[in-house]
Amino acid sequence: MAGLEFDHLVVGCTDLGAGEVWLSGLLGTAPEPGGRHGFMGTHNRLWRMGVREYIELIAIDPEAEAPPYPRWFGLDRFNGAPRLVAWVCRMQPLKAPEHSRIMEAARGDLRWRISIPESGVSGSDGLDPLRIDWAGGPHPADAMPDHGFRLLGLDLSHPKPPKLQIADPRVKIKTGDIGLRAHISTPHGKVTL
Repeated sequence: MAGLEFDHLVVGCTDLGAGEVWLSGLLGTAPEPGGRHGFMGTHNRLWRMGVREYIELIAIDPEAEAPPYPRWFGLDRFNGAPRLVAWVCRMQPLKAPEHSRIMEAARGDLRWRISIPESGVSGSDGLDPLRIDWAGGPHPADAMPDHGFRLLGLDLSHPKPPKLQIADPRVKIKTGDIGLRAHISTPHGKVTL
């Protein structure tokens, strides 16, 4: 199996505007515009988190048609306050985990292929990362201003934790209650999602 390389964090919310106010307040910086994902009926906002890494805030787009399959990141069943719901890793060659399919998408200059769980939620109760391949083209973080955010650590815990081939020392996987936490360095101090 090909190795995984950290790409981005995914924060889910029920309303993109309200989620943007909350996460902008936490990070101390407004996001980049992001865009719409017609094939999933979602829209997002983005914050750069270093070279080829970013934070994605995502919600169901009320103006879009619902897809004929579950939306990614479990958004069809998402409720409550904005929170970290998933993470995404680059993988080349891209291979879909069991019970997932590979979908192709494009927006502006960006082109990507991504593995989407058939249920909308990845394995290990959402702790298994989605896999993405940017097809050798631009990465979203390339065009964003750098506000000094950096991923310090990503903690995953599960009674039966996923076995992932990722060499990133920031990613820590342990046995325990289900949990996903990201620690981010900002110019204003450390933030935990």
